Amino acid sequence: MTDSTQTAPGGAVTRTTRDLSRAAMSGWLGTAMEFMDFQLYSLAAAIVFNKIFFPNVSPAIGLIAAMATYGVGYVARLAGAVYFGRMGDRIGRKKVLFVTIALMGVSTTLIGVLPPYSMIGLAAPILLVALRLVQGFGAGAEIAGATVMLAEYAPVKRRGLIASLVSLGTNSGTLAASGLWAVLLAVLSDEQLLSWGWRLPFLLSFVLLILGVWIRANLKESPVFEERPDVVDGVALSRKEIEESGESTIEAGLKQRKGKSFLLALGLRFGQAGNSGLVQTFLVGYIATELAVSKSVPTAAIVYGSLLGFVTIPVVGLLGDRFGRRPVYLGLSLLTVVIAAPMMVTIAGGGTAALTVAMIVGLNVGVLGLFSLESVTMAELFGSRTRFTQLAVAKEIGGILATAIGPVLAASLTAVTGHWWPIAAMLVAYSLITFVSAYLAPETRGRDLVRLEDAA
Repeated sequence: MTDSTQTAPGGAVTRTTRDLSRAAMSGWLGTAMEFMDFQLYSLAAAIVFNKIFFPNVSPAIGLIAAMATYGVGYVARLAGAVYFGRMGDRIGRKKVLFVTIALMGVSTTLIGVLPPYSMIGLAAPILLVALRLVQGFGAGAEIAGATVMLAEYAPVKRRGLIASLVSLGTNSGTLAASGLWAVLLAVLSDEQLLSWGWRLPFLLSFVLLILGVWIRANLKESPVFEERPDVVDGVALSRKEIEESGESTIEAGLKQRKGKSFLLALGLRFGQAGNSGLVQTFLVGYIATELAVSKSVPTAAIVYGSLLGFVTIPVVGLLGDRFGRRPVYLGLSLLTVVIAAPMMVTIAGGGTAALTVAMIVGLNVGVLGLFSLESVTMAELFGSRTRFTQLAVAKEIGGILATAIGPVLAASLTAVTGHWWPIAAMLVAYSLITFVSAYLAPETRGRDLVRLEDAA
């Protein structure tokens, strides 16, 4: 690849296409690793952890305990978003992204060498929870940091496409983890799986850790961070230092009243995360239990939909670059509203092929398409001084609220009504939240990301 320079606003900081390629690879790999780690853990929690770490309780209680260790990671994610987000805004994106990928990779690898309950007793599940907390703490800022880094690296006219590569990492990680477990379940006996086979996916993640650490060690800092007027010698000035310096331009950015952009970002995130929880998590169980369809059918549909996402995500990124973020956001969220009921009618009454097509369409329109736009729009909504922090916290709060509440509420409503309509209604409600947020948000395409103030 021929090197050509990319110039940040102000013309002082340049990056080559090789630097951009390295940043893109770093963002994709880190996000893939995050989702692979979490998917590996969630599948292990559902399949084997109850027998390995909680063998002295009933199977039902063991499963609950295993899933609880999965859930604590989400608590740690929010803490990591706040801690590393603030650090990334103060000392730079690169240093934080190096730490987050190391935390995720080391904790995931160490899970693969944990002794079982039969060897060390209660210490085994305690160590498992501790590693899960560390894993979540690092993951809480990973996707936000990768999004910020790619958006700040990308040429203005291709920012949507470049930033969407972060979203591709989610597909890569999920598919890799699911594929590894599928192979293990197919070739190993139950005895082999419980004695040593379950460790292999966690130990193999060490390869990704080494690759990720190497790439990020050689990654240059975000040109936007270096160009920020409040950054001196690689560290952001404190509010007191800025006030003492008398820099009126910087002070104006600091005095802007915060909150509107954060709420808009939260609304954009809420629709995507809520739809994801319903389509990728709840519907799989609902189809198997309530519709008496083999779980392999909706699971295969999610895999096919994820593969199609490798086309959907960059195409939506390109459309955002061509027509703006708001029109595409409004179109996708409104389209999700329109197809929600027909999708559920097809799933509830159609055959295997129709069900598969309906889930693929719902996943790509209401989840992956919105995720592609989210990657760049949320970064553009925030000013450079607090972009990392606000983006990370908005992603985690929106994700926790929508993803945690959605499947539980859907299960309760479908149990009470005995019908599929609550699922369609929730898809409509989530998508309308995103529609309204996009309608109220300013158009951010082409925004100067060096500016300290938020877009709204």
